[in-house]
Amino acid sequence: MSPNLWRFNKKKAQPFRVPFEQIQTHGPFAEQILKYCQQANKRDLIILCVGTDRSTGDSLGPLIGSKLEILSLQHFHVYGTLEYPVHAMNLADRLAEVNSKHDNPFIIAIDACLGQEVNVGSLTIQEGPLHPGAAVHKNLPKVGDIHITGIVNVGGAMEFYVLQNTRLHIVMSMAESIAQSLYLADQQISSSTTTSPTIQTVFQYTPTDMKNV
Repeated sequence: MSPNLWRFNKKKAQPFRVPFEQIQTHGPFAEQILKYCQQANKRDLIILCVGTDRSTGDSLGPLIGSKLEILSLQHFHVYGTLEYPVHAMNLADRLAEVNSKHDNPFIIAIDACLGQEVNVGSLTIQEGPLHPGAAVHKNLPKVGDIHITGIVNVGGAMEFYVLQNTRLHIVMSMAESIAQSLYLADQQISSSTTTSPTIQTVFQYTPTDMKNV
C-alpha cells in the first residue's frame, strides 16, 4: 500500500490521472504507459504488482498480476499475482530475483494507495519510484522507474482498518482497467500501424456507486 504522495509534493510534475468516472476507457491510460515504455531503450520491461490478497484494499496489485497472466503479454514480464504475491515480507527478495534475471530492467511498479475521498477509484501513472508500505508506516525499498497507483479508499487515519473495509467492487474495477490498459499498450508495441486494437473487457462494470465506501 503506497501513499498518495502527489498531493503533498508540489514541486514534482503532476501525474497523469484518470478520474473514477472514466476508468472504463483504457486508451488514454495505455498511451501514457506506452510513452514511458518507449523511453526504456530496449531494456526488459517488468511489471511488478505489489500487494497482498489478505487485505481487500491491498489486493489491487496481485489481482492485476493474475489478470495479466491470463492475457499473455508479449513484451512485459509480470511479477506479483494472487498465487505468488509481492508484499512487505518478500519485496526485497523479489526485487533481487528481478535484477538477477534481467539486466538493467525497466520496472513499472503497481500498488494501491489511499487518498482524498473525491479521488477514490482514480488511477494515476507517474515517473519515479513507488514507496510501498509508506501509507501504513512500513519502511520498504523504493521500487520502479515509473509507478501506477489506484486510489482504493480514503486515507488519513486507521489505515489498516480502512484497507480491510474497502469495497471489492472498487478494487476489481480498477484492476480490470489497469490490466486492460497494459494489454493495450503491449499490443501497440507489437503493432506496426497506428491503429489501436479493440480490447474485449473481461467483465463488465458500471462506475455508479463506487464512492460509497
